[in-house]
Amino acid sequence: MLNKTKPPLVEKRDAPKARPAPYPWQNWIGVVPFLIFAILFILLPSVNLLVGAFYDNAGRLTLMNFVGLLAPSILDAYWVTIKISLATAVGGGLLGFLMAYSVTVGKLPSPVRNALMTFSGVASNFAGVPLAFAFIATLGRTGLVTLLLKNVLGVNLYNMGFSLYSFWGLSFTYMYFQFPLMVLVITPALDGLKKEWSEAAESLGAEKNRYWRKVALPILTPSILGAMILLFGNSFGAYATAYSLTGGFINLITIVIGSQIKGDVLYNPGLGYALAMGMIIVMAAMMAIYYSLRRRSERWLRQ
Repeated sequence: MLNKTKPPLVEKRDAPKARPAPYPWQNWIGVVPFLIFAILFILLPSVNLLVGAFYDNAGRLTLMNFVGLLAPSILDAYWVTIKISLATAVGGGLLGFLMAYSVTVGKLPSPVRNALMTFSGVASNFAGVPLAFAFIATLGRTGLVTLLLKNVLGVNLYNMGFSLYSFWGLSFTYMYFQFPLMVLVITPALDGLKKEWSEAAESLGAEKNRYWRKVALPILTPSILGAMILLFGNSFGAYATAYSLTGGFINLITIVIGSQIKGDVLYNPGLGYALAMGMIIVMAAMMAIYYSLRRRSERWLRQ
């Protein structure tokens, strides 16, 4: 009698399923509002500025608007705006970094950190007419602090050369929203410093100062520079605070644009559009540098 053996069972495998699309259309629903916002308030206005820069007041095509960018008053306006942006970016960046360092690496009590982060979130968005009025009421010629220093300590700020309505006065006002923005931007980078790095440096005999010079600061440098570039752009595009505080006496490029577009005497919208295009180019260059530095710092902090 033959021994019949059953053939081994072969497991039936399901047919391979088709892999879903990497980006289903449902995933795009969340970014639709952003795309609409970017098209309506970034792309279309930029295209309108570019087209309008090639027309004069009579509606004729011209290149004189771009030639007008080389006028001494226009170049001076760009230069003054750049100087204020650089001064407030460096000053606000250093002050914001020191504050963020104190509440992160310095291990100050958590209530101090919470208070600083809350203040920074509010102050970084406090600008325009309210900020100008607050500084006029505080450090103007008849401001509260000005009168207190004069009547109590006998110190007259304005006789000593200080003026809230000057280059340095406007820069000091900008600092109010510059350093809080630096605190918000640089704090995650400081939190990303790994404890193992300092422990490894300490085990190799490196002092704390040497660790910061050779390890921590080189890692943080892209983040610090990127944050300062962000502060530069934040100051470069400011308009309402400067106009409300100085009344247009400081020759900023944003005030010049406003006078060209809605002014009664200096009314040349085409030139204003060309000036705005120059600002867009400067801001785009700053954001490109910021994006590059941010990617570099993120690569370090992920390791």
